Amino acid sequence: MAEIRIQGLADLKRALNELPAKIEKNIMRGALRAGANEIKKAAQANVPVKSGALKNSIKVSTRARKDRYMRARVTAGDKTAFYAHMVEFGTAAHRIRPKGKKSLFFAGIARTAVEHPGAEQRPFMRPALDSASQAAVQATADYIRDRLAKERAK
Repeated sequence: MAEIRIQGLADLKRALNELPAKIEKNIMRGALRAGANEIKKAAQANVPVKSGALKNSIKVSTRARKDRYMRARVTAGDKTAFYAHMVEFGTAAHRIRPKGKKSLFFAGIARTAVEHPGAEQRPFMRPALDSASQAAVQATADYIRDRLAKERAK
């Protein structure tokens, strides 16, 4: 697991306390988004591509909970690429049966069940976090530094 060291948090807290709460919230939201975008880029570079749906489904979102915390999330999967977790973690061998019908039509033959051999795991999110964590911290710090300078200049 990657170790991340952050220095200067006391100075950052002092600088943010000088700003109005709304500006502070916007700066932190943007900073978290900047860091999460680094992880998103790494995940998109790692993801196996067939149709491109899984790669396009990787998104960044931010959320603020009143005065308690703010977070950024990098997620993969949507209605089209519902299989993101199956690619990341793989699947075990399993039997596929028809739902609501008597048989499956597979490879030109009607069958009552099909034995699926499973799928090998092809992780892309975890390696992205491991490889891009330092870049994410740096992007977050750069964003905060730039925005604080702009807000102080106003």
